[in-house]
Amino acid sequence: MAAIDDGLPPLREVIRAHGLEALKSLGQNFLLDFNITAKIAREAGPLEGRRVIEVGPGPGGLTRALLAAGAAEVVVIERDRRCIAALEEISARYPGRLRIIEGDALKADYAALAADSPTRIVSNLPYNIGTELLIGWLRMPWPPVWESLTLMFQREVAKRIVATPAEVSDYGRLGILAGWRTMARIAFDLSPAAFTPPPKVTSSVVTLLPRTELLPCRLERLEQLTATAFNQRRKMLRQSLKSLYGFEAALAAAGIDPTARPETVPVAGFVALANALDAQRA
Repeated sequence: MAAIDDGLPPLREVIRAHGLEALKSLGQNFLLDFNITAKIAREAGPLEGRRVIEVGPGPGGLTRALLAAGAAEVVVIERDRRCIAALEEISARYPGRLRIIEGDALKADYAALAADSPTRIVSNLPYNIGTELLIGWLRMPWPPVWESLTLMFQREVAKRIVATPAEVSDYGRLGILAGWRTMARIAFDLSPAAFTPPPKVTSSVVTLLPRTELLPCRLERLEQLTATAFNQRRKMLRQSLKSLYGFEAALAAAGIDPTARPETVPVAGFVALANALDAQRA
């Protein structure tokens, strides 16, 4: 396990000193290898002059890597009160550069946290809320307040985020939302052995960059459309979309074969169909 030259104790000592055994109820799996946390920080790009928001820092391994990489400020959101004292020790080592928020990341006001500084979100997300957090960040007014997302997910979730119709079994609502609003890719994978305790699955770091030229579409309509279509993903669209007003005319206007199945339609096709459905109600 590599060390960061910040004068702070190794993470295993921090965990012992503060009694920070990972809690399954909070989806905790700690990264203790600073080679890995430094790699995640590098994946986020140059951090000088940037604010970084980190969800679920735990004992602070990634936090320390982000600060060592030059982040102007790191804002951590931690629900587990046991971790606060360990994070305060990091704050003392980096005066004025670490802000600790004790609370629920699902209730945080990210627009306010990123209001006055270029901001990136970098996190080893708790497995039990990772997808919900990502969807919230993708639903923000566009362009978003964040410059990039560098996030850890279970491998199966990461594959759904970056999927296209070429990956039929993984492509769905999450991939369409992420593909519409961002350029997403899997940066690298991590084996269970990289974590304490080791999870039962492989994990992946995903990088998402917001698209500067967004295909025009109403978010609420696109989400309604994809929810309806993928609720019966093996059925033809002429069957799965029957509950939507004007769906037949909309399919024709969007140039989509009514016998196509949803997993074969690209993001641009769903955007066109969502716009055509809105036009039917105009």
